[in-house]
Amino acid sequence: MKTTNKPDLGNAAGGKLKPPVAPHIMPLEPPWMMPLSSPGGGFDFNDPPAPEYHEAVVHDPSVFYAGGYFYVIGSHMAMARTTDFIKWEQISRFATADNPLIDPDDYADAFAWSESRTFWAGDIQPMPDGRFFLYYCNCQGSKPLGNIGLAIADAPDGVYKNQGIFLKSGMDDKTVDGIAVNNISEDGTPYDANIHPNCVDPHAFFDNDGQFWMLYGSFSGGIFILRMDEKTGLPLPDQGYGIKLMGGNHGRLEGPYMQYSPETGYYYMFVSFGGLGPAEGYNIRVARSRSVTGPFVDARGQDMIDCKGAFGTMFDDKSIEPYGTKIAGGYWFMQEPGEPGRNTTGHLSPGHNSTYRDPDSGRYYCIFHQRFAHTRRRHEVRVHEMWLNEDGWFVMSPFRAVGGKLPPTESAHLHGTWKIINHGQHINYTCNESTPVNFNPDGTIIGRNMTGAWTLDADGTTLRITLNDTIYTGRPLRCYNADCDRWVMAFTVMSTEGIALWGAGLAPAKPTAN
Repeated sequence: MKTTNKPDLGNAAGGKLKPPVAPHIMPLEPPWMMPLSSPGGGFDFNDPPAPEYHEAVVHDPSVFYAGGYFYVIGSHMAMARTTDFIKWEQISRFATADNPLIDPDDYADAFAWSESRTFWAGDIQPMPDGRFFLYYCNCQGSKPLGNIGLAIADAPDGVYKNQGIFLKSGMDDKTVDGIAVNNISEDGTPYDANIHPNCVDPHAFFDNDGQFWMLYGSFSGGIFILRMDEKTGLPLPDQGYGIKLMGGNHGRLEGPYMQYSPETGYYYMFVSFGGLGPAEGYNIRVARSRSVTGPFVDARGQDMIDCKGAFGTMFDDKSIEPYGTKIAGGYWFMQEPGEPGRNTTGHLSPGHNSTYRDPDSGRYYCIFHQRFAHTRRRHEVRVHEMWLNEDGWFVMSPFRAVGGKLPPTESAHLHGTWKIINHGQHINYTCNESTPVNFNPDGTIIGRNMTGAWTLDADGTTLRITLNDTIYTGRPLRCYNADCDRWVMAFTVMSTEGIALWGAGLAPAKPTAN
């Protein structure tokens, strides 16, 4: 739904390139490579000043736009807002009495059912009539005793008045005063956590035809979708749990989010695989369909309805990891000889993302929470820009969004040494570390245990890479690398099989002249 007074995220930076000068050459290390050099070294890209990030702490950030701000709402009723995805303002952190979004005492019914005193991942949808629908959820945690409810406010930052819970799960293991409650689920059959959903992680959205839906689910029986009434905010009658899209047998899939692309005509369903802890392998995957009710397929053409844990298992990652087009997992761009700075940052368990498409520029952004190797459980909001490659799959920037227009890219800007991350198909519990390779002026690639070729289309936006006979397509970028405090060349590409590669150009020893 288009809103007004939206800030322009695409006109702050970039400019005409000046003639190149001799690139900075680094020592010959290791011996199988050409001399190390920084891609784009010697060119003046008219880079803007380094972005001044103001961080926010919101787990499971779900984005919406209202009144000139981008808001994210997440677990524990945490909220933050920004005008540019760079400087965040924290609004709330915890589901306590001083939270400005809610009065916790207003949610006694949700706490009673879920046997919890906090909230899991929520979602806010601005409605056409000016109201804001908050879809909240609660869960006991050690079992799928969950619920989804609705609260309504007249302003994006509340106060949200509880309208009650409308969807429950886990009734097979629910007691009141020591007496088991009726175990009949929302679809009229006894609740079974292998096939029925855990009612958490809602995402409400309008499809391209203006119909209102809610996507939801975590682990247990999988991911489901319900048709909703935009007037009441509640599900239309007689749907039970709705239509299953993927999952089952406690496969670790959660945090679904839907994004329609008018460029391709597909609905893209983003889902996080693995566990959210720093060593549990959280990673962001996507599948697509012409219909919000599926079937959704990945880049290999696999129907996601078949993505589930093996029968009789719990949290069987090996059964689910062959599915889904993985766009980001844990990663670490290692420091190479001659690069500035002392240490680089390992990024762990990126996940539970939402997305935003700028209705004017058509640019896409992925908003997620990120953990780090040096702080482990601490997390912060991250925003990376995304693009659609030639095959119609999203590829994501290796670095944070910085706003502004991307400067034009020429082949000469890509000559030099690159640090490549191969995200692979696996659920990686540790960081995938970068490997150095050289992009040579003759279009060849050489690196440890890999050879290939690269080309850049005449428009400067489509990069094609062949490595060990696998073809990848995507685009080159100009990004800010905070570890080195340098603007660097970068790229993001994906193979036809859905394997994502990220590239970060070797950082120059001296900053690029402005």
